[in-house]
Amino acid sequence: MTSDPFGTLRKALWIGGAPWTGKSTVARLLAERHGLTAYHHDDRARPGTPPPDDLPAADQLTAMMAEFGNRFRCALDDLSALTSPRPIVAEGRGLRPELVAPLVDSPGRMVVLVPTELFRQHQLRHRPDGPAIPEQRTRLTRDRMLAAHAVRTARDLGIRVIEIDGKLDPAGVTDVVAEHFHAYLDFEVSGR
Repeated sequence: MTSDPFGTLRKALWIGGAPWTGKSTVARLLAERHGLTAYHHDDRARPGTPPPDDLPAADQLTAMMAEFGNRFRCALDDLSALTSPRPIVAEGRGLRPELVAPLVDSPGRMVVLVPTELFRQHQLRHRPDGPAIPEQRTRLTRDRMLAAHAVRTARDLGIRVIEIDGKLDPAGVTDVVAEHFHAYLDFEVSGR
């Protein structure tokens, strides 16, 4: 277990989930609105080799899940050393429910954001680098599997899953997340 001298990990709010769901934007808006410190866990910025694009999607997923565990330890080191006077909201696709759940006193301290299939298809149609080549299609399949795994694990652990369908703008999604975290926001920001 990582040392947590300032209680940062225990008191953090966590936003995990799948790519293309606005996790970074929601964390930033939540931090601005409620006086939090946002921590962006970019699991791709850490040392390690990403799985080759020519691997089957299931093999890529297996490799990514192992790497998420390794890189999560780096995030824990970062967060436990953080001495912000404000509560922390941590976000990133590598913040997996099964990794975060043992750290928190309540599953209510985490949400998992995943896109609906219709929203994912809408985004694909509007991306300049659409899934034209086999490697991109494999990556999309892997991302679907990653999202499905996050949903199953979150639900098994009692962590709320919020499906992003494109009907709400980022501010609206932030409202939903803030409502989920409201007890912790009120308590920790006021210092009660």
